[in-house]
Amino acid sequence: MELILLRHGKAEDSNPLGDSARVLLEKGYQQSRQAGRLLQGADLLPNIVLTSPYARAQQTAEEFCKAAGIPGPVVQGWLSSGMDPETALEELVAFKDFGRVAIVGHEPDFSQLIQWSLSALGGSIEIKKGSLACLRIQPPFRQATLSYLIPPVCSARC
Repeated sequence: MELILLRHGKAEDSNPLGDSARVLLEKGYQQSRQAGRLLQGADLLPNIVLTSPYARAQQTAEEFCKAAGIPGPVVQGWLSSGMDPETALEELVAFKDFGRVAIVGHEPDFSQLIQWSLSALGGSIEIKKGSLACLRIQPPFRQATLSYLIPPVCSARC
């Protein structure tokens, strides 16, 4: 499977309702749309998009899907902030027939998943807000190949 990781876009620093209620800022919406257009233009769109239930991740996933012209995201609780790499791979087994799967979530979860899958520990990978990464991986097996890591693709207006 090709596993595309999209970190949520730029969001508000805090929300009175708690971390899970933090919403995207305009820059985050722009980052999300740019990521969708980038993958669409490169003919690398996912067959399904899975997202964390946190507001900022859901908003990122929805904007990404709209910009890419693909069906909306499917909310998955296991993608909540604090996701464990082993749990992620166990959960992804259910989606292996999709071929190319995108997940929208959080840090440090994504960098930990990539580092763990590549056996590259020690803070060697950073996934900035709005970044895209792609692993070739066969869940539940850990070994992966990093296909690409693209920093936020927002234009100078962001």
